[in-house]
Amino acid sequence: MNNLRRNIRLGLGGFALMLGGLCGLYGLGTGGSLQAQTVQGQMVQGASSESVSTPALRLELSVEDCRQMALQNSMAVKNARLDILSARAQKQEALAAYFPSVSATAFGFAALQPMLEIGLTDILGTSDFAVRLQELMDELATQYGFNAEYTMLHRGFMASVSAMQPLFAGGRIVNGNRLAAVGVEAAALQEQIAVRDMDKEVESGYWQVVSLQEKRVTLKELATLLDTLYKDVASARRAGLATENDVMQVELKRDEVRSGFIQVESGIKLAKMNLFNTIGLEYNPYQSVVLDSLPVLDSIFLTDCLDSLLPPSSYFVPEEEIASRQQEMRLLDLSVDASRLQKKMALGEALPQIGIGGSYGYGNLLNNGEFNGAVYVMAQIPLSDWGKTARKMQRLGYQMEKAENERDFLQQQILLQIRKLWLDLTVAWDQLQIARKSEATARASVEKLNAYYRAGMSPLSELLQAQTQLRSVADKCVDQKIAYRNALQDYLSRCGAGTEK
Repeated sequence: MNNLRRNIRLGLGGFALMLGGLCGLYGLGTGGSLQAQTVQGQMVQGASSESVSTPALRLELSVEDCRQMALQNSMAVKNARLDILSARAQKQEALAAYFPSVSATAFGFAALQPMLEIGLTDILGTSDFAVRLQELMDELATQYGFNAEYTMLHRGFMASVSAMQPLFAGGRIVNGNRLAAVGVEAAALQEQIAVRDMDKEVESGYWQVVSLQEKRVTLKELATLLDTLYKDVASARRAGLATENDVMQVELKRDEVRSGFIQVESGIKLAKMNLFNTIGLEYNPYQSVVLDSLPVLDSIFLTDCLDSLLPPSSYFVPEEEIASRQQEMRLLDLSVDASRLQKKMALGEALPQIGIGGSYGYGNLLNNGEFNGAVYVMAQIPLSDWGKTARKMQRLGYQMEKAENERDFLQQQILLQIRKLWLDLTVAWDQLQIARKSEATARASVEKLNAYYRAGMSPLSELLQAQTQLRSVADKCVDQKIAYRNALQDYLSRCGAGTEK
């Protein structure tokens, strides 16, 4: 049940949180010395360096490609499939109890002295007649070379084959097979849950990389604006229309963009490595070392983007229908079924057991070897264990009631989770619309202030502040796209719809 509780919780792994924290830091940077080249030129050079040193091996991956690779390489999915094979083997093991148990036995011995010696005195006693007769037999045995005593079990051999067919075992064979079938179904459901969790992890890692790439685009756009602004301010400074302080303010903003670009590039590499480790893709992390068999990290590109996002109403599914598709729901029912079958098997321990059998073999223990066979019927009725079995059934009955209570409670929790997923989806969509509107407003503000500044109607500080605000709201818009995309994936995975294309 603890696994079921964990399956109905939402959360991100600690490593993903670490990545998010790292990538969120790139917004602020320290100024550096102004170089002769422009910020945009540095970025283009950094981006084009990939094509210069990247080997011929180029790899493009979509979300579906990553899902398929993770499906083949995920340790959790592999182990879940092994659990299915193990459960099937256990079911075959339980099925064997329906068939006769056949065994072969062989036995041989050789004693230093015969285990049984019978003389006349052993039969007639120790009377005078018996003693005199034994003495006479001893003399004749010595004279004619035979043994005056009858000996047996000096050496011998026997071998047999036996078969035992159970007719009634208190229902334990039938219920044991039913319990094994429950285990197979439960293992299959656990595999589906493992695949669902894997999809969620892959989606989260994929879109994290995409979000950082979107933020890199925003930085490039801002760098272009700053480069143009720097040229204008420098020209105005030479003409005496701007101050040295204005030039320095633009230089500081350009340095901030440089620092942010370096940090976002580092975040992209780290997020890529996390994603590729998740899907089991081998890569070469070193740009300067060429390995023909492995693609360089920077030559692996993600092709899917965040352009087409439909509103939540396009994906709505009634919650009762979603709940009926949940693997956890069925696992809860199977848990109750397993408890009920265990109680029935405990009852079978107190019922009679009946079986028939037969054996056939060869024996030579008395120096007259021969083949022989036998059939038999066995009935076993437990008497002294009834009290113990009754207490065991009582204990299992309590456990069955506990499983039923947990099922009822967790079913309500699953319904609550489904409602929460829908609420999170609608909230993420509303936040995205606000972020889009804010970005459009910020872009319009930058364009207007840029025109005002060129016309001498607005100070430089307002334009720089507007550009900073544009960067902030653009990044927030990307974050809201990712938040909506992840919320949509969580909702669709619970709906049983898989990955949204």
